[in-house]
Amino acid sequence: MELQELTKKVCSISKEVGVFIQNESTKLNSEDIEVKSKNSLVSYVDKTAEKELVNFLSVLIPEAGFIAEERTSDKTGKVYNWIIDPLDGTTNFIHGIPTYCISIALLKNKELILGVIYEPNQDEIFYAWKNGGAYLNGKSISVSSTKEISNALLATGFPYYDYKRLDGYLKVLKWLMHNSRGVRRIGSAAIDLAYVACGRFDAFYEYSLNPWDVAAGAIIVEEAGGSVKDFKGGKNYMFGREILASNLHLESEFLDKIKQFFLS
Repeated sequence: MELQELTKKVCSISKEVGVFIQNESTKLNSEDIEVKSKNSLVSYVDKTAEKELVNFLSVLIPEAGFIAEERTSDKTGKVYNWIIDPLDGTTNFIHGIPTYCISIALLKNKELILGVIYEPNQDEIFYAWKNGGAYLNGKSISVSSTKEISNALLATGFPYYDYKRLDGYLKVLKWLMHNSRGVRRIGSAAIDLAYVACGRFDAFYEYSLNPWDVAAGAIIVEEAGGSVKDFKGGKNYMFGREILASNLHLESEFLDKIKQFFLS
């Protein structure tokens, strides 16, 4: 199956599971919520959605494995592995804040080859496949053309359990607050990356993220003409637990500031 066709099938699967998530959003109560670790919440909705995704995606590529947040499958593929977050923004979901999404990426060996992010409340589906461009609801998208941080609207995610690097993070945040048009914190890294890809945000940075938080968004940003790096300027953003996504104009200045305040 060619990548474009495969990506569109993944989009359809995401929308189908998104219907389940939306149907359950008004049924959730406090007894349904579990605490995995400090400030990390999960419900039956996350787990059931992930099981559905695993089942659907297993039909598309039977030999593929899974890197999934709720670990509903421990299968490892020799070549292909799906990277899944069934509900990125669980805390938003639990509190009735309508900003969350499904995030799915496909890894071939060590290379991302497709990504899909579906935000059900907006009915917006962002997707990309390797060398195929990036799209939102069927229309081509690209990162912004903003050339200076002083004119940029930025996004981040606040540390919520790993505070070991908090001082450096706050130094970067303080500089950005003084030297940009503003910094937003939505509560879903996947959505932040999707918004960078379509030019709503000019850049996004965060640390202590997992592969399922960033994989789909990373390939969508890159296919939209953007840059995705770790804080040292390398490409270890998926498993290195730190990410900076931006348009190409802002990449150098943003990395310089992160190195100055975060890594020094």
